[in-house]
Amino acid sequence: MSKGVGLILALIFAMLYGAGPVSALEAENDQIVVRVSIMDDKPSVYLSVKDSYEIYAINSDRVLMSGPRLATKMSGTKDGLMVGAKELKMGGIRVSAKGKAKIYVSGRLFRGDVVIIRKENNKLMVINHIGLEDYLYGVLYHEVSHRWPMEVLKAQAIAARTFALYQARQNKMQPYDLRSDIYSQVYGGSTSERWSTTMAVNATKDKVLVYDGDLLPAYYHATCAGSTEDSSSIWKISIPPLKGVVCNFCSQSPHYKWTKEIPLWSIEEKLRENGYKVGKIMSIAILARNKSGRVDKMEIKDNAGVSIVLTGKDFRQMIGPNELRSTKFDLSVKFGSLVIDGYGWGHGVGMCQWGAFGMASQGKKADEILRLYYPGAEIAAIDTIRSKL
Repeated sequence: MSKGVGLILALIFAMLYGAGPVSALEAENDQIVVRVSIMDDKPSVYLSVKDSYEIYAINSDRVLMSGPRLATKMSGTKDGLMVGAKELKMGGIRVSAKGKAKIYVSGRLFRGDVVIIRKENNKLMVINHIGLEDYLYGVLYHEVSHRWPMEVLKAQAIAARTFALYQARQNKMQPYDLRSDIYSQVYGGSTSERWSTTMAVNATKDKVLVYDGDLLPAYYHATCAGSTEDSSSIWKISIPPLKGVVCNFCSQSPHYKWTKEIPLWSIEEKLRENGYKVGKIMSIAILARNKSGRVDKMEIKDNAGVSIVLTGKDFRQMIGPNELRSTKFDLSVKFGSLVIDGYGWGHGVGMCQWGAFGMASQGKKADEILRLYYPGAEIAAIDTIRSKL
């Protein structure tokens, strides 16, 4: 999301729903609360609670509805929200389950509270307000295998906790701190909890990565294929722990080496969709690589002699990050297709998850894993940097 669009959304949110968005530092039961967008632009959602519940006006303690259990459909109207057969003339509500009960939202189970917001198009945005540690219970299963060694899971918990707080700080003025997909961290709610990942979160409670007295942007990815990336090659972030390191531990990854064929006509269509005027592609070549071996710049030429120069990052984003798994690749044009021999999966910055698996399999501890991939960073308690959140 661009900063301009984000600011507009925040202002609309504040005007429609009263008080501005609550920051991620709101505390509940000794946990920092984060706001995770779990659904957006939905015409309706189904909520159920198998115990007593209360529904509040958004950003308020005013109880609108309550009962011993809840099972209802919610949808937006031009004047407010329909909760079952009852219309609430307001732009948003907060649903809270009592005791240890959890909330089902369209088939998935969530801890914490669930906020429903009616947008200008009368569709719904659903946000889970949840304690940071509880949030991590629902993240780790999606980011690494719950069957991996405990030291990998602990390293992942520390990196994920750090990244969540870093991104939440960036989004303080937005309606939510984090998304529930790959653009933040994949989060599946309580439905995704496993005993091993829960143990890893508990064993590292409140531990984060810091550098120079502040939160580290603790990026991570699946497989680096031999070397991690300098963050300044992709984003405007240049700090020593993210300069890139040699990794000799991820060769077991199924994503270490791969091949992909993409028809040239498909690339032509994607270029046009992204605003480029292109004819029939005649050649595609790599112009420059960065120090990690990833593609920095590449050139596409068409039958009219038009030259289009793209960064490797932009080309990957255009093709699709799951189709073109990384920017570490060689290429050739054969029989009307671009043939890509690729290495690794992900942006390449920070911790290599399969490398962490390889290190743990050799007996390395979580702190040793984190020291390799974030050199110069330290593991510290959240309280040491709380004033900067």
